[in-house]
Amino acid sequence: MASQLEPFYKLKCSCNQYSWGKPGSESISARLCAKQVGYDNQEKLGDFKIDEKTSYAEMWMGTYPVLPSYVAESGEMLQDLIDKHPDQLMGKAVQEKFGHTNLQFLPKVLSIAKALPLQLHPNKDLAAKLHKENPDHFTDPNHKPEIALALGEFEAFCGFKELAQIEKLMQIDALKTYLPSNSDGREFDDQVLKGIVGNMLHADDHRVKETYSALTSLSEDQFAGDTYIPKLAPRLAEQYSESDPGLLVALITMNYLVLQAGESIYIPADGIHAYLSGDIIECMARSDNVLNTGFCPRADRDNVDLFTSCLTFAPHNAEECKLKRETYEKSKNGKTVLFAPPLSEFDALETNLKGGDKEELGAINGPAILLATKGGGTMKARGKTVGLHEGACYFVAQGVELQLEGGKEGLLMHTFFVE
Repeated sequence: MASQLEPFYKLKCSCNQYSWGKPGSESISARLCAKQVGYDNQEKLGDFKIDEKTSYAEMWMGTYPVLPSYVAESGEMLQDLIDKHPDQLMGKAVQEKFGHTNLQFLPKVLSIAKALPLQLHPNKDLAAKLHKENPDHFTDPNHKPEIALALGEFEAFCGFKELAQIEKLMQIDALKTYLPSNSDGREFDDQVLKGIVGNMLHADDHRVKETYSALTSLSEDQFAGDTYIPKLAPRLAEQYSESDPGLLVALITMNYLVLQAGESIYIPADGIHAYLSGDIIECMARSDNVLNTGFCPRADRDNVDLFTSCLTFAPHNAEECKLKRETYEKSKNGKTVLFAPPLSEFDALETNLKGGDKEELGAINGPAILLATKGGGTMKARGKTVGLHEGACYFVAQGVELQLEGGKEGLLMHTFFVE
């Protein structure tokens, strides 16, 4: 049985459409999807055509049922292939670790034109409870910690600022009204911050709009060094509304980061965040659960008290949000770096080859999904050689060693795996 299986399988992936996505061919997620070809036995597997009038947001890779990947050659769902040969494709160790044959990670390519909702992803206990109570809205019982790898300049709100900085900003007259009633004379701690966030999210449209007007009338030097606040506020208000409470929570309490290509952030379960702009490779634990409370219409917002009850307060500064690049021990030629978030579901690799560069990646004791994000080259394993082109996505079986070579334009490749 094992001898009949391939070391890797080319995948056919799909791209969804949300209003915050980039239009037409400006969207990297759409461009990568459009370069994929595969089995055409049903409409959803036909060639992806870009409509320049449509906003494309996320290309999904993996086995999550909302937007699953298919084996390009046969049209079979990737999950069905894995279920037929779990020992050979996933390995016994990974199956024993998680107790099933589902891929425990979900990679995506995101193309972001405007702010995503202010959100967090519920932890495992809450996710299980919400899934049981409302399975149509919370489609699985899992948590959703995630990482985001920047493909270019990427803006995001992530985690909370240091308490001392938030305390300074809360001395602005227009913001004092959001301080909890019991905060006078007490230490400015995380519970005070939770109260501030709750008060901002509970505020009605008129009150938020008045606060926005007051803040945008102030000069930059009145924001305790956060000079980006009066610059970003009008942009966010134009995208959504001057009365959107996400404006206040994000600008006053959260870290604002601008990452460059190759940099990454980590979002823990229950970590507050909102992505603003850019193109990223994202990976998360196998889940699609989210609680939204800002940067979205009021009808789409989840319960504020539920949201604030979930808040965690780490990280508490911008540097702690970032995920460091590490040496990857299975990189034979040093062309690959490791991103290892503090969770068990996945790690990530970034391989960067110039034209003609070679790399060997040692065998992983579990399944992997890789994406040729930019450029192209060749990939070899167990006597099989394939050409890699931009947008090519592969499932790699456990225990497979890869030999890579960059093409004329070089190769940028991202790999997500568990072992």
